[in-house]
Amino acid sequence: MPDLTRNAVDVLPEGRLAAQLEAGRPLRVKLGIDPTTADIHLGHTVVLEKLVEFQRAGHTVVLIIGDFTARVGDPSGRSASRPVPTVAEIEVNAATYQEQAFKILDRGRTEVRYNSEWLDGLDLLELMTKATVARLLERDDFQKRMAAGVGITALELLYPLLQGYDSVAVEADVELGGTDQKFNLLFGRDVQAAYGLPAEKIQSIITLPILVGTDGVQKMSKSLGNYVGVTDPPGEMFGKLMSIPDEAMPEYYRLLLGSEPPGTGPNEAKRELARRLVDRFHGEGAGAEAEAGFDQVHVFHGIPDDVEEVELYPYMSDPLSEPQIVHMPRLIAAAFSTSSSEARRLLAQGGVKLDGEPVPEGALDLPATGLNGRVLQVGKRRFVRLRAGAGEISPAD
Repeated sequence: MPDLTRNAVDVLPEGRLAAQLEAGRPLRVKLGIDPTTADIHLGHTVVLEKLVEFQRAGHTVVLIIGDFTARVGDPSGRSASRPVPTVAEIEVNAATYQEQAFKILDRGRTEVRYNSEWLDGLDLLELMTKATVARLLERDDFQKRMAAGVGITALELLYPLLQGYDSVAVEADVELGGTDQKFNLLFGRDVQAAYGLPAEKIQSIITLPILVGTDGVQKMSKSLGNYVGVTDPPGEMFGKLMSIPDEAMPEYYRLLLGSEPPGTGPNEAKRELARRLVDRFHGEGAGAEAEAGFDQVHVFHGIPDDVEEVELYPYMSDPLSEPQIVHMPRLIAAAFSTSSSEARRLLAQGGVKLDGEPVPEGALDLPATGLNGRVLQVGKRRFVRLRAGAGEISPAD
């Protein structure tokens, strides 16, 4: 039997999970994810891998897509209110979350639920009678914000109650989360008790470490730009992992690979980490290919062989004008899946290159004839080759 508490920070109440496992019945193990962004990153996989361990031991994972709670906003770890995504954004993100989560979880042992199923029609007034404001304000996040004079919305106070009711709705035996979720997970036990569940039916909780981002300082987060997405292209994933500080490697090995770094030098240990993780999410052999591409760019200072091609025609400011002009912010935003404002910032900071040479600051519009066949680069690892497309640029090119 695997040690289901390996890498755990908290397993509470003490002895409860052991008693549940000794009873011999399959447990319902809950994880809630609010689809506030489009992608799952390696930080999320720490908890997902623990869920897989429960699945292998014969238990059922209940994956709750928080399409309702995403509209409220989880205050965990926040020094201010979180921007609320639109309903349309939540729907799109929810679909990608499932697709990406099943790169790790066993579909056959996973029950997927949307918490709008029960929260949309829930009597919120009754729910709010199940806790006191004093109890809600015990959480560290709120204490810090009050001490700093930062406001707390009524919706944020409601969030732990809603998450706790999820445990009532799905009859959770165990709930998992990062250490920043400890208050919410324990509060779920309070909500279960408030709705009349007997002690033997109330969930135990497990908290797991929060993976540090590629900066080696702050937790991995898309909003901080220090993340590695599970759907990142192999070359980009490999390059990001090669950028993590040496001192962060033991944590990455322990939490993502379940082992210690090999006794090689830091560079080779980092390469092995990157190869294995790229293989995990892109298939056997993808890591070695990504490594070769990394070396071509960063060791031999070349351009990768498998550069994606982007047609220039859609990004011309006026395809009928002479000469034909390409609006660079639009081209960069589309080619590298970013915003036009971010593209303008990159241009202003010299972060965009053509065939290795920085694009001059203020060069927002360039002749298409001078771009055909050239390699556009953003940062150290992102390249596309520009193509005119059939008959779209005059023969003078």
